[in-house]
Amino acid sequence: MSGLLRILIRLLALGLALTSALAARPRLYVFIWSEYLDPAVVRDFERRYDCEVVLDLYEDDGAMMAKLQAGGAALYDVVVPSDYRVPALIKLGLLAPLRHERLPNLRHLEARFLNLPFDPENRHTVPYQWGTMGLLVRKRPGQPVPDSWAAVFDPPADAAPAVLLDSARDLIGAALRYRGQDVNTTDPAQLRAVRDLLLRAKRRALGFDGSVGAKNKVLDRLAGVAVVYSGEGVRGMDADPDTQYVIPREGSLIWVDSLAVLSRAPNRDLAEQFINFCLEPEIGARIANFTRFATPNIAARRFLRPEDLANPAIYPPAEVLARLDFLKPLGAQTRLYDEVWTAVKAR
Repeated sequence: MSGLLRILIRLLALGLALTSALAARPRLYVFIWSEYLDPAVVRDFERRYDCEVVLDLYEDDGAMMAKLQAGGAALYDVVVPSDYRVPALIKLGLLAPLRHERLPNLRHLEARFLNLPFDPENRHTVPYQWGTMGLLVRKRPGQPVPDSWAAVFDPPADAAPAVLLDSARDLIGAALRYRGQDVNTTDPAQLRAVRDLLLRAKRRALGFDGSVGAKNKVLDRLAGVAVVYSGEGVRGMDADPDTQYVIPREGSLIWVDSLAVLSRAPNRDLAEQFINFCLEPEIGARIANFTRFATPNIAARRFLRPEDLANPAIYPPAEVLARLDFLKPLGAQTRLYDEVWTAVKAR
């Protein structure tokens, strides 16, 4: 056998061994909002645990719920649901109970974000990020920055078009706040009035989009205002100083997104290792520095950018927090909101 042939055989064997080793690496499947996880954090987790992380993205939690109910609970390991979605996910049997002994970094979380009503004792979820919902506005020379939901629901005739957030409970909640009503109301008359308000707003608007897409439409000057979450608002201002994130004077929403393990997760152990990794103070800070949302990880605060800690768009002052409400799970009464949303999207 020639020397060259021996070298080729060894190279082939090495390639086959490498391919086999890569195929044997465990995979973690994460179902998460877009632009919600620092790619560098993902790479560090892959190196530490010799695994591959596969991300599948969604833009609204309605789509997330539909996919999980259609069998996604057996496809993914980790999901990142909104707070008010958690009770429904638990009731449907889609979330696995967390084994707290495998999550020692829970000790780093701020007490006010633990044991919340949507998941007492954090049996199924771990707080990941929190924030607000408001308006990303393109400033107009010589005019004050709008500070009311009227910018999207009753805009002046000469206003640039708005982008409406493609999320039923959030957008209906904003409309209820604009009307001075409870964001969790189950009064049919109030919800019918909101339906009509949203239909009028839809006719004037550029359309519906996720928070990331809505932000991008303002940055691309296709829209003058968009309903977004605070992280997109802050990143929008960073990208273009002629934009501003505003929490309307009528009030708005505050929310907590969580990490959870799916009930039929292909790799439950690796999923809990991933959650515990995200709870490490430096990792939690890197995630928050990337997303520009607020972190519930109090031990991560010392690693955050000082300017972010001082930014009221990320960490609102007490007087603003007093005007913010959590969405609550409504059980069977959720159908009232579904009916409003169906009517708005269909017409």
